[in-house]
Amino acid sequence: MGASMSTASVAWPVIGHTAEFPPIPEAAIIARHCADSLRRARRDDKPYRHWNLTSVLPESLAVGVLLLPIAPPHVGDNHGVRDRENGKRIFFTPRLRERFPACARFAEAMQRPDIARLFAQVCGIQVDGGFLRMEYIQDTDGAWLEPHRDIPEKLFSMVIYLCTGPEAKDWGTDIYDDQKRWIARTAAAFNSAVIFVPGPNTWHGFEPRPIVGVRRLMEINYVRPTWRDRDQLAYPDHPITTA
Repeated sequence: MGASMSTASVAWPVIGHTAEFPPIPEAAIIARHCADSLRRARRDDKPYRHWNLTSVLPESLAVGVLLLPIAPPHVGDNHGVRDRENGKRIFFTPRLRERFPACARFAEAMQRPDIARLFAQVCGIQVDGGFLRMEYIQDTDGAWLEPHRDIPEKLFSMVIYLCTGPEAKDWGTDIYDDQKRWIARTAAAFNSAVIFVPGPNTWHGFEPRPIVGVRRLMEINYVRPTWRDRDQLAYPDHPITTA
């Protein structure tokens, strides 16, 4: 990971204020909905173990994220990586949690011991002592990601697709084999998700292709206690616990 700029210092363009619409469910309801989706997840072991989920979030929360008054950052050619523009990335930090109910309740749901315990059980990982990291991604035309593997400091990675529009069905994640040969592309249906545990062969990316509109995603991770970019964490002073 390269050096990052403090997310808290970024002055995001604000489009308007939408705190009252739509009504955002309480964290317990969000967690229960997500847990039901996780229990129904379809596991696929080729070319590496991953899970496909549908109806991940309550619809009002998914819409609430889309309506966050945060304009897509102007990045241009990102050269196939995200961390070249760390200062323009949007994380559900304490500042955003205080400002927007959708951020606050979504983060609270993902921080709960019951949902953390279920992620640990399904993915076969230890999450106690880790930290919650939630990134809101808004890719525009020109964005792409080279084949890469997530760093081992991420305990698991979940991408929730919040893409809309007629082109969105083609905006899924590209999956590669251990020789970095293209194998498949995940579906990008609205409110669907893919989960995987970073490993030596978990190659994935986003092949260059037109983006008409905005490709909106949520990436959710639990990260190891050694994660150095503390300004990316939802609760930098409160580690995950399953108890």
